[in-house]
Amino acid sequence: MTPYVGSGPYCFSNSLCMTLGESAPPPTFLEVLTGSPFGFQLLADEVPLFDPLGWDPEAGLDAAIDLLGYVCERTDGNDADDALAGLKTALERGPALAGPLDMGLLLHQPDSASATGADHYVTVVAMTEDTVVFHDPHGHPFATLPTAAFLQAWRAEKVAYIDSSFVLRSAFERRREVTADEALRASLPGALAWLGIRADRDVPPGTLANEQGLERLAEQITTGELPEDMREMLERFSVRVGARRLSDAAVALSGCGYEEVARLLRAQAMLLGSLQYPLVTGDDATLVSGLRQLAPTYGELRQVLARTVAADGPDGDGR
Repeated sequence: MTPYVGSGPYCFSNSLCMTLGESAPPPTFLEVLTGSPFGFQLLADEVPLFDPLGWDPEAGLDAAIDLLGYVCERTDGNDADDALAGLKTALERGPALAGPLDMGLLLHQPDSASATGADHYVTVVAMTEDTVVFHDPHGHPFATLPTAAFLQAWRAEKVAYIDSSFVLRSAFERRREVTADEALRASLPGALAWLGIRADRDVPPGTLANEQGLERLAEQITTGELPEDMREMLERFSVRVGARRLSDAAVALSGCGYEEVARLLRAQAMLLGSLQYPLVTGDDATLVSGLRQLAPTYGELRQVLARTVAADGPDGDGR
């Protein structure tokens, strides 16, 4: 039986955890391995995301799966019949990780009705001729959808970072034994690369990262340029998931002995988390001040992490 774990903002990490089963580290640890805590991007001068420039969940999943010593089959395409046949075959070998899906078309969730482009991942556990059964990490174990409705969400036509529909990862196999400590240590050069804004994929024009992105966001709030829907995104998603990512990274790195990096990540998490109240209450002066305090900490994190990676050990001691 596939155990259920859930957290909507961590949908891909929770879905990976459920798909891997008992051998998987906690989703909070998996999230760190994806690289998501290590940066901020203001996408196309309008979408604020507390993850690195050019990063997306697809890149994050590939990184985490490899760091843990696994391989899997990843398929995609645009033919619904082929996708269903592939899903049926995949389930004969165990649960399968489906996504991204368009969250607005997951009709088992209240207030869903139309495509929004908001991405989501789920773990499919079974299917019948006319129904797909899946663990939705957004609070819905053993959710069901009619097959046609699931396919419509799985097309993910409005999700910007994929070119094909029906992305599926299945047939997970562990090729090498890797401890959590080893996986985290191996992830640090990648984290440093994300912080160094060395994206390996195209980004939309007007996209800014880290210090520059946060300064521009502060300017948008000050001048009233920030669109209302983007402010709502900050309130409902971006700030809370960003603070959680930083906090989880601090805990993971501290647990493996990387105390200097962990202290800075914890300070970032506390600063970002403290902005939720002024954001919701409209205290823009405090919000802008906090964003500008946060901005230079990404440069500090690059420096500290670079020393740690160079020494191949915590606190530069060459452990």
